[in-house]
Amino acid sequence: MLQFSACRAARCAPSASDSPRPNPVNFDDYCQQKAAPPGSSAYYALRQASVARQPLLTALFALRREFEETVKETSDPTIGRTKLAWWQKEMASLAAGEPSHPVSKALAAYLGDIEGSYPSLQALLAGYEMDLDQARYLDYPNLQRYMTNVGGTFATLVARATARDPARVSNWAPALGQALMLALFVEALGDDARHGRIYIPIDEMQRFNVTAADVINRRYSDAFTELMRFQTTRARDAIHAALAAIPPDERPTQRTLRAQAALSLAVLDEIEREGYQVLHQRIALTPVRKLWIAWRAARKSS
Repeated sequence: MLQFSACRAARCAPSASDSPRPNPVNFDDYCQQKAAPPGSSAYYALRQASVARQPLLTALFALRREFEETVKETSDPTIGRTKLAWWQKEMASLAAGEPSHPVSKALAAYLGDIEGSYPSLQALLAGYEMDLDQARYLDYPNLQRYMTNVGGTFATLVARATARDPARVSNWAPALGQALMLALFVEALGDDARHGRIYIPIDEMQRFNVTAADVINRRYSDAFTELMRFQTTRARDAIHAALAAIPPDERPTQRTLRAQAALSLAVLDEIEREGYQVLHQRIALTPVRKLWIAWRAARKSS
């Protein structure tokens, strides 16, 4: 379990039929189970942060998971939009000091500058709303808009939570968030396709002669292997470049993001070794390996 030093006494309001609020629950426990259940990559990445910052980081990870579930695990777009509208109101309530959801309560307890963070929280929610508008992206620049709004914004929120100079994280954190999303697109290709979404640009699939039907129907081929080799190489190169761009004085403060990057790189390596067989399965690391990779990455000096 993550060790939280803050009080766990706060409770959330009862759930309502028209909102995604859960039953009354300890908000720290709720955030941990939502964002970082034991054995997950997020669990080991969050453990690398200082005990004092873990509650806030876990709340941010939980919020991202709430947004993600709202749009990606809802088959009816109308229901998804209704839930997103609820979250928009809840973020406004958080900014006004009246949160009702356990994740919002956790953010209210640990996020010092709620007013300053509110635009980023809105941008993150707007990014996930794009999933209700489109399931495919014509080219890489269009996909980058999504990655910027979701991955870039989230990495900036996480980096700002622990940075020595929060005002400057926007110079380097967005690129790392986008790179982590590129790796996730490779890792979760099969899962995403089963939910009706493919985060590989259409023009790139055409270039490698791979169709959406190939992906949805789990058809492997030499063309698919070459496409995934290209996607994997781009994601790996983007992560390395983004890690190198973290200022030296911020590297010790960014243990969670650096651990995430190391875990993503290890998964990409494993996917490559498995011949990019990602359509019928989710290739993952064992918990023991995750622990070792995250611990080692967080403590590297360069």
